Amino acid sequence: MKFFKTRTAWKDTNKAYQNWDTPIQIAGNNRRISELCKAHDFNKDWHKRWCSEIQEQPRYHRKQWEFTYIMQSLWERGCISENKRGLVFAVGSEPLPAVFAKHGCHILATDINPDKGVEKGWDNGNQLCFGIDSLNTRSICDNDIFLQRVKYRSVDMNSIPSDLSNFDFNWSSCSFEHLGSLEKGFAFLKNQLNTLKPGGWAVHTTEYNLSSNHETQENDSTVIYRKRDIDHIVDALRQEGHFVEELDFSIGNMEQDFVVDFPPYKGETHIRLMIDKFVATSIGLIIKKKG
Repeated sequence: MKFFKTRTAWKDTNKAYQNWDTPIQIAGNNRRISELCKAHDFNKDWHKRWCSEIQEQPRYHRKQWEFTYIMQSLWERGCISENKRGLVFAVGSEPLPAVFAKHGCHILATDINPDKGVEKGWDNGNQLCFGIDSLNTRSICDNDIFLQRVKYRSVDMNSIPSDLSNFDFNWSSCSFEHLGSLEKGFAFLKNQLNTLKPGGWAVHTTEYNLSSNHETQENDSTVIYRKRDIDHIVDALRQEGHFVEELDFSIGNMEQDFVVDFPPYKGETHIRLMIDKFVATSIGLIIKKKG
């Protein structure tokens, strides 16, 4: 790990952006917006609530934030309630389908065909789903209820079947950056809207480049989106008539926001990490399909 002792030291090392220090303020709205992972969220009641639901202790780890951010964003928008239909892409073995089933939702969990996932080396770190038995290992939901409300299907995010439609909401956790290129991620963000009802909500997290708004990792097993890339796809979605929650690129001002975890990523604080030569974190996007 490397710790940048001051905000100035961070900025001298990472000069990509202006106004990092200033979060977006939306009057009268305390809901999640499209934003970066920041340390202060880990002390919020909503984060602690969802950590309890997934049976984890709060810790400064961006993957945990991705889960709680997705759950809170969907909860605030009325998606996590009786008989709502949800779709998850690249589910791995994440606990969210079980949580949502416990709250009365019907979930279709999808992931790449296991054989293809193994070929890509995703059969470690709970990145790959091998079927419905992978999704309630924490016994978050009564198993009989879980099996009634959660189904599994193999789906390639680069080729979403046309019969997947009419869902109230969908989500993915740091997945579309693994589709092969920045452009394939852009295509996914547009195509996933076809699975939703008019007015349905989508919440997706991905890798975000804190080091540069120019260079990045563009065509690899993991690509890293820059501010300009996020602005590009958000503008494109809005031009098509969809709603995207306001973007907040502020990085936070707590000590943990200036700690960078280096491979093999064993740090207790894992909000910022080094990928190749870039410092990265997670960003969440909240999208509403046009009515």
